[in-house]
Amino acid sequence: MRRSLRSSVAVPVVAGLGVTAGLVLAGGITDSGGSDAGPGGPRAGVRTAATAAVLDPADRQEAPAVAGDDLDGKPASLRALRGEVVVVNVWGSWCAPCRAEADGLARLSGRVRGDGVRFLGINTRDRDRSAAREFVRAHGLGFPSIHDPAGELLLRFPPSLLNPGAIPSTLVLDRRGRIAAAVGGPVTEAQLEPLVRRVAEEAS
Repeated sequence: MRRSLRSSVAVPVVAGLGVTAGLVLAGGITDSGGSDAGPGGPRAGVRTAATAAVLDPADRQEAPAVAGDDLDGKPASLRALRGEVVVVNVWGSWCAPCRAEADGLARLSGRVRGDGVRFLGINTRDRDRSAAREFVRAHGLGFPSIHDPAGELLLRFPPSLLNPGAIPSTLVLDRRGRIAAAVGGPVTEAQLEPLVRRVAEEAS
């Protein structure tokens, strides 16, 4: 690993995945909002820790084609964001850890926009768009989210980097559209920002 992301991050080595390191992000989120409605979600009061994989540029693979209508029926895609660093966040309005991380994502997306970083959400398992739109309004999310109620878009990603059953999940794509970092589980803005800035500072 070229440099430490945060002094509070533990860094065990991960073998066989072409990853620089597996990171256990400090400051796991406690789910106090009731049971997660998603399959395999944490129960109330269970402390969850986000884990991250950071890939060397030589080991990165291109993100799959992801496109669809956002929650307002407008087209959105990763292709339209090529040339920018893109943070892809998978969330659902039913997901308590998603609610816990949403305000931080809203703040971070605004703070790093001037550095050529864009956010794109994938809203999953919300059959009713109205519940998802209310979530966006409640947390002030200023970035689009593609509506993917059946989770079909999630199946296009490598399962080693994006587990379709783990909600929330977050990916950071470099300016060439390759997956540079993957976070499984809820993440705070303090945890995510060093990953995003690290990728944004890379030469394209």
